[in-house]
Amino acid sequence: MTKELSKEERVIAKAMQPSLIDKVVGYFDPVKGLKRQQARAVSAITGSYTGASRKGSWARSWITPQNDATNDLHPDLPTLRNRCRDLVRNNPVASGAVSTVVTNVVGTGLTVQCNIDSDYLGLTEEQTEDWQANTEREWKLYSESKNCDLTRKQNFAGLQALAFRSSLENGDSFAVLPDKSVPGFPYTTRVQLIESDQVCNKDSKPDSKNCAGGIVIDDNGAPQKIQIMTTHPGSSNRERKWTEIDIHGSRTGRLGVIHLVEYLRIGQLRGAPYLAPVIEPLKQISRYTEAELMAAVVSGLFTVFIKSEGGQGAMLGGADIDNTAQDQAQSRDYELGNGMIIEGLPGDSIETINPGRPNDSFDPFVQAIFKQIGVALELPYEVLMKAYLSSYSAARGAMLDAWRFFRKRRTWLANNFCQPVYETWLAEAVAKGRIQAPGFFENPAIRAAYTRALWHGDGPGSIDPMKEANAAEKRMSIKLTNLSQEKSAYDGGDWEQTVRQRKKELREGAMIEGKEPVAPEPYDPDNPQ
Repeated sequence: MTKELSKEERVIAKAMQPSLIDKVVGYFDPVKGLKRQQARAVSAITGSYTGASRKGSWARSWITPQNDATNDLHPDLPTLRNRCRDLVRNNPVASGAVSTVVTNVVGTGLTVQCNIDSDYLGLTEEQTEDWQANTEREWKLYSESKNCDLTRKQNFAGLQALAFRSSLENGDSFAVLPDKSVPGFPYTTRVQLIESDQVCNKDSKPDSKNCAGGIVIDDNGAPQKIQIMTTHPGSSNRERKWTEIDIHGSRTGRLGVIHLVEYLRIGQLRGAPYLAPVIEPLKQISRYTEAELMAAVVSGLFTVFIKSEGGQGAMLGGADIDNTAQDQAQSRDYELGNGMIIEGLPGDSIETINPGRPNDSFDPFVQAIFKQIGVALELPYEVLMKAYLSSYSAARGAMLDAWRFFRKRRTWLANNFCQPVYETWLAEAVAKGRIQAPGFFENPAIRAAYTRALWHGDGPGSIDPMKEANAAEKRMSIKLTNLSQEKSAYDGGDWEQTVRQRKKELREGAMIEGKEPVAPEPYDPDNPQ
């Protein structure tokens, strides 16, 4: 009777079968040919990576399904969003992490600096400055007004912060750009933010080939439309209706929807919340902190147990206890309190307990966990916990590391939210004649030359202002940077506006002192003053 081979034996037997190359190698060198077959058999059993081993309890219990980006993320998204929002509401570290990122990336808002391609457009330096100054003036009229928001609650800086925060907490966020006029306001381009929960498949249908997560895609995977539930799924309004909006207008190509999402996998349609990788450690640390806090409170109240004769306790009735004393004891409210003294029954004694709090190992343990959380969130421990307790070099290193992350996110926000809104508004301004841009609608290259812009935000501040000012002066003196770059990195401001204000101060200061106003010397990068 032939014995049936096991699965591993079948794998080894198949791997031991010589391939064509093995036969050729074995013909010229039998020893090398045999070694090739043996190596392949060992690889078939153990694999090339120990991380892919199926032996051991850790490996057998580690189940990793092979799903695409949609099937890996979409079934878990509602739970991830709800848990992340709960952590931001109730967990200090989670709330602080999200707020830190929003504050450093958006801050008081990203501001535009026109940077048109004047050479391609054939404009002189003076014409370029005039065009850019007028455009920035018109943009301020639009962006600094709450009329740019469809709900008329926030200006454009507020919309930036809310859209970015929503994308962090929920994984992504959406902005619809409808046309709606406002009395007395020259522009009709409006921004309407949509929370990610509202973008879902129409009639709650399951994901399909051409529609997943409320996003309709073409055969190439390019998003074409979004399906929006008119009321939030968690709203008390149980009416369930959907509306479908084109991402780009079919006739004009005008942008209709902005999807603020960070793609981490090929084929991904929706985004995962920023806190998704650290939900469990944040929750467990929260529970541990609550337990330690309660233990410290109980310890601080000098907890005691009342020990009665016969083991009955003051609150429990017994035949040998005087009824009057028992009634008096039962009428009392036994609870802990600052300086509280409880009168017991005759024969009672007390026993103190010592919870051993504060726990000396609490801080080192939670610090170790928070360092791991910081790695996942790209926030150094010092920045995450606002604990700049080490040296200047270590604190500056942590800030520089964090600012690499903040700058990346700021560029992402500018490219995917601010610039699309700016370009849509600029097209309206040109169409209405408030801004002159010949060839804007006829030639895509001319349009691109006019819409070029830089976005600046708040600077990182200084740990040692003198050292950093000297470093900036040195960079400019050796022509690594210019005043515009240094001013932008310092506080996100406009150096030309600073220079104009400085000239005004010097002129008026001289007039106050009764001196002839002297124009400041032009800036010489080879001889900075």
